[in-house]
Amino acid sequence: MLTLKAALEEATAAIGRVDAQVLVAHLLGVSRAYLVANPLRVLTETEDARIDMAVAQRATGQPVAYLVGHREFYSRDFEVTPDVLIPRPETEVLVEAALARLPAGGSFLDLGTGSGAIAVTVACEKPGARVAAVDASAAALEVARRNAARHACAARVDFLAGSWYAPVAGRRFDVIAANPPYVAEGDPHLGQGDLRFEPRTALTDGSGDGLASIRAIVAGAREHLAPGGWLLLEHGHDQAEPVRALLVGAGFAERASLTDLAGIPRVAGGKCSGV
Repeated sequence: MLTLKAALEEATAAIGRVDAQVLVAHLLGVSRAYLVANPLRVLTETEDARIDMAVAQRATGQPVAYLVGHREFYSRDFEVTPDVLIPRPETEVLVEAALARLPAGGSFLDLGTGSGAIAVTVACEKPGARVAAVDASAAALEVARRNAARHACAARVDFLAGSWYAPVAGRRFDVIAANPPYVAEGDPHLGQGDLRFEPRTALTDGSGDGLASIRAIVAGAREHLAPGGWLLLEHGHDQAEPVRALLVGAGFAERASLTDLAGIPRVAGGKCSGV
């Protein structure tokens, strides 16, 4: 039988120290500190087999977030499954922008909610807000609903099935936010890393420039924004200028461009001056 120390060494050789620690701690139901404090613990046959399987899956490229079933976002733990995009740090820039522009008691729309990370975070950070979250995937909406229940805000988030604005016809919001698919079809990154395992429709809409979904969202935004309301969009690292041009073309006179921690433009926004 392997000791915990020996199992970690084998796993580290295959997938690296951090991933090995995260997977082993998850499978044993212990903290990473426990791993350090108990190197001579002897694993059972079942534990050893489960670790071997998880390490093999990670070695083929499967995302750690899917293997452990969760990912931290905005200091909260969110369930993730292969039905939803894995929340990323740059999306926290989008959330910060939304929170800064959403008035107390205001209304917020999250388009393409996926795991619900954006909608749930806004509902938790702004308890008085009225939040709607739309997704075309029924499976994704189920994950989002579970995350809302996990963070005790299910009663304050309206989850709606459909494409973009279709489920909210006739409604207006103070802030609309979206992290839509924006990777261009044919981009080699789609065949690399975690992206190989994430839902393709959450990554790309099949357009050559990756902007078809953003065009649709921008085109319909003014019909669903309250006067003075904001549209906020996450986009690719090289899409700031074309997204800005779309906002200008749609009549958004006041605009914003926000960067991630690396200084790369990641979020574009426009303010609706009228109806």
